[in-house]
Amino acid sequence: MRTSTALRFAHIVAVLFATSGVGAETTYRWIDPGSGRTVISDLPPPPGARQVIQYTTSTGVGEPQIPYAVRQASEKFPVVLYTSVGCVTCKEARALLDRRGVPFSERAPNSEEELAELARQLGGEALLPSIRVGRQSVRGFSPTAWIELLDAAGYPSSAPYRVRPSEAAE
Repeated sequence: MRTSTALRFAHIVAVLFATSGVGAETTYRWIDPGSGRTVISDLPPPPGARQVIQYTTSTGVGEPQIPYAVRQASEKFPVVLYTSVGCVTCKEARALLDRRGVPFSERAPNSEEELAELARQLGGEALLPSIRVGRQSVRGFSPTAWIELLDAAGYPSSAPYRVRPSEAAE
């Protein structure tokens, strides 16, 4: 009898450990048939709802949970940071994005062709670091201009969570 109880307990503990690190968050967006308004909720839509979209995110152990506002801004206005190796100003630019909790991808043009393409995309000379937020861009590092661009895209003024996005990617 005792062996059976101990085995059940061990099985329960194993299942709890196996499932505790994985979480999923589901958000629904739909048009309410009665009012015609757009509804965003963590509850499934009622029958008859139109244009239902389901967003599911999952996090594993050690992954930071990115707040909803940041996820929304990064989906609508993804941030790309253009840098070069050993650039001190690029480190300052990266630090500004980290302080604000902005998830970003980083690109370092390595050839003359890549620099020419970057210059074409930015609409002028390719100054590094540069930033692209959605379709808008700023050539060179100007903290004031970068902050205005990030504010307009809806990114928070400071990171609302402990782990900064570039630290989580490393």
